[in-house]
Amino acid sequence: MTQHQSTQTMKPATAAKKLGVYLEATPAEFREGVVSRAELNALQTDPPQWLRDLRRDGPHPRPVVAAKLGVSISGLARGGVTEPLTTEQIEELKQERPEWLERERATQAEVRKEADRLKKRESGSTEGGA
Repeated sequence: MTQHQSTQTMKPATAAKKLGVYLEATPAEFREGVVSRAELNALQTDPPQWLRDLRRDGPHPRPVVAAKLGVSISGLARGGVTEPLTTEQIEELKQERPEWLERERATQAEVRKEADRLKKRESGSTEGGA
């Protein structure tokens, strides 16, 4: 008996998420079709110009905006940022340093510090264990 491998496909929204781009900014042919695993791999390995432009200039989805600003996605919402931002808009926010951004960056730094502390405590308790 021969097995037929079915082509694994995903919705454009899933592919856009995996590529780190805002779906609504992608070309119509990308948004209206399905993306195979092979096509996704090809886009990641050798991105076409539209994908390189989107990654460089935006608009960026919230997870990317949050990462570029050094805050959480919830922190963006608390700061009133609910729409995708371009790279230029992100850079403007970094320059302006609004109070909410500074507060959210401090919160994020505390969260990271606590996660590191717990990780060290956990690794310390397992190293000397029986």
